[in-house]
Amino acid sequence: MHTLEILMQDIGVVVKRNKELLIKQKSDLDYNLYSKEVNKELQTWREELIDIFINSISIDLESPYNHLTLWGNKGVNLLIELNLSLETGIEEVRFYRNSIGDIIKTESIRNNVSISDFYEIISKFDSIVDQAVHLLSLNYSKINYARISAAEITAMELSIPVIQITEKMGVLPLVGDIDTKRSQELMEKALNSAVELHLSHIFIDLSGVPIIDTMVANHLINVIEALNLVGVQAILSGLRPEIAQTMVQLGINMEHIITYSSLHKAIKHVQSTTY
Repeated sequence: MHTLEILMQDIGVVVKRNKELLIKQKSDLDYNLYSKEVNKELQTWREELIDIFINSISIDLESPYNHLTLWGNKGVNLLIELNLSLETGIEEVRFYRNSIGDIIKTESIRNNVSISDFYEIISKFDSIVDQAVHLLSLNYSKINYARISAAEITAMELSIPVIQITEKMGVLPLVGDIDTKRSQELMEKALNSAVELHLSHIFIDLSGVPIIDTMVANHLINVIEALNLVGVQAILSGLRPEIAQTMVQLGINMEHIITYSSLHKAIKHVQSTTY
């Protein structure tokens, strides 16, 4: 067996011999940061990381890479479960990179390793360290993105409620800015609710909408026309003078749209003429 390979295995043995000490050092550093329960949960994860680093030094990289993928997935789930940041996970990798890197340096000096051999050893080790950071960052971002997207969908659904006020009438109160995504949700919500609740009238109340631009206005027109196609009369209420003026300036055709300055007036008028 090549001398360098023997040396790398020997370094792996030294790291393994110091494994418990390395874990204890990190636990002691984090003593005031995390609870005993959190440190206990992190211990197995730390042990697996050290084993991966040992293997990256003493054997070929294929096995550590495969093991690292499983470790990364498990680690990210653990971080999120324990409500810990991505930086916490990366700090774990940094700590053991530095600690094990010191062992590699010490053993290389003790064995009079050449610069080229030392470079080969440290390159293998750095490769797996870089991969560990990459996997943590990638997986954490993916899970966080999925959670944020789910929260946005829930918030969007809650922010566009259709409230049934009589057997045949419902109100769709809009609050805040309306973008393209929210406009699409608006149309789906209005159409689905109108059919499910067997409504004849829906009041789309704009009292809480600060700005109406061309895109928003056109989406509102599309919603109203779609509702008309399923036999539901859509009425705009809460149309403030400045918004009405903006819509006129934008060239929006309001000729066939029923509008009222307030929701109260709209409901009262429809009730008096329909029932």
